[in-house]
Amino acid sequence: MAEEKESRTEEPTEKKLADEMERGNVPFSKEASIFASISSMLIIGAFFAKEFVASMTELLQRLLDDAGAVSLRNGFDAVALLEVVGWSACKLMITPLVIFCAAGVLASLIQNAPRFAFDRIQPNFQRISLGAGWQRLCSARGQVEFLKGVFKLSSISVVAFTVLHWQENHLVDAMAVEPEAIPELILSIAMRLLSVVCVVTVVLLAADLVWARTHWRRELRMSKQEIKDEMKQNEGDPLKKARLRSLAQDRLRKSMIAAVPRATLVIANPTHYAIALRYVKEEGGAPMVLSKGQDLIALKIREIAEQHSIPVIEDKLLARSMYDSVEVDRAIPPEFYKAVAELIHFLYSKSANTAAIK
Repeated sequence: MAEEKESRTEEPTEKKLADEMERGNVPFSKEASIFASISSMLIIGAFFAKEFVASMTELLQRLLDDAGAVSLRNGFDAVALLEVVGWSACKLMITPLVIFCAAGVLASLIQNAPRFAFDRIQPNFQRISLGAGWQRLCSARGQVEFLKGVFKLSSISVVAFTVLHWQENHLVDAMAVEPEAIPELILSIAMRLLSVVCVVTVVLLAADLVWARTHWRRELRMSKQEIKDEMKQNEGDPLKKARLRSLAQDRLRKSMIAAVPRATLVIANPTHYAIALRYVKEEGGAPMVLSKGQDLIALKIREIAEQHSIPVIEDKLLARSMYDSVEVDRAIPPEFYKAVAELIHFLYSKSANTAAIK
C-alpha cells in the first residue's frame, strides 16, 4: 500500500475528480457544521432568546396562578395538560429549529453542490472494522483531527476562562441584584462567550477548509500508468486506433483503384502523383475526382488507366497542386476549371481528329 501511494505522484485529472464527486467523495470540513451551529446559537440568543423566555415564563405563570382550575383527576387530564404546554413550547421552538436547519444546509451547500451519491449509503463493513478504524485514527487525517480537537478544547477553555474573568465583577454583583435580572445577565455573558468562540471557530474553519481540499486532492493523486490507462479509456487504445485507420486507408485505396476504369483522364507527375478524373457532358457538373495517389498508388493508377486505354496526361505542376487540394468523390475546386477544361477539350479534339481520319 505504501509503495502504491509513493507511485502516485501526478495530480488527479478532471475526470478523476468528477468521478469521485459523483460517488460522493468530496472535500468536506466538519468545522463548517460546528461554525454553523455556533452562529445559529448566537443569532437565536441575540434575537429570539428573550422572547422565548418571556413567552415560556408567561405560560408557566398562567398555569401556576390558576393551578386550582387545572383538573388532574386521571391520565387523560395529564395528557391534555402536556399537550397544551408541549404545543406552546413547539410553536416557540419552530423558529430556532428552522435557523439551525438552514445553517446546517447552508454549511453543506457552500462547500459542495448537492448531488445524489448512492455509494455513500451502501453497506461498508470496513467502517465497523477495528483494524480499519485503528488505521484511520493513526492516519494523517486522524492525527489532524486529533490536533484540531486539542486546539478547540484549549481555545474554548482559554476563551471561557478569559470571558468569565472579565465578567467576575458582574457575577459577584449578581448576588445583590433582583432575581429577575439574573437571566438577562446570564444571557449577556453567554452571548459574549459565544461571540469569542465564533471568532476562534472562523479561524479554525478557514484553515480546515484549505487542509480538507489539499488532503482530498493528495489522496486522489494518480500514477503515470493510471493516467495512461485513463487516456486509453477516453480516447481509445492508440494501437487499436492505428489499426482501424490502416484498415480504413486500405478500403479507401481499394475503392479508388476500383474506380479508375470509369475515369475520363488521368493527370500525372509523372510517377509521384496521379489523379483520375471523370467528366461526361451528359452527366453535367464539374469533373469528379475518382481516385488520387502518390508513389506506388500513383503507378497503380497509371497502370490500370493504360490497361483500359484511358489517356494519361503528364503535367507536373498541375498534378502536384491538384493532389493537395482535391478530395476523392468530389468535384474539382473552381480554380482548376480552366486548366482541366483545356485538357478535356484537347482530348475531345484529338478524338474527333482521330475519328475523321479513320
